[in-house]
Amino acid sequence: VLGLLVWTLIAGTEYFLYPAFGWVMFVAVFYWVLTVFFLIIYMTMTYTRIPQVPWTTVGLFFNGSAFILYLIAAIVDASSVTKELDSHNYNSWAASSFFAFVVTSCYAGNTYFSFISWRSRTLQ
Repeated sequence: VLGLLVWTLIAGTEYFLYPAFGWVMFVAVFYWVLTVFFLIIYMTMTYTRIPQVPWTTVGLFFNGSAFILYLIAAIVDASSVTKELDSHNYNSWAASSFFAFVVTSCYAGNTYFSFISWRSRTLQ
């Protein structure tokens, strides 16, 4: 839901005029789609039918990459928000920056828990 907020707040503006917001949109939409995909896989328990895939490792790499790229996107988003660019888009861009950092912290926490799960699997 928070990732959806990030890209909808930016998509409602003229973000295409500023390449930095294009990068933020790419990261936000890409990881939103992948997160929904993995949510469906886990809710339908499809992962139990594909035991060849190391799901703990996949989860660790997914969450780790999401954390790193979202952190970069959040920093780019925050550094690109200025009142001089376009004043009526300022509030949307500032809110998207805030939510990008919230999503980054969520992925950081999920990366930590994925690491704990992965580590407990490899120690067995």
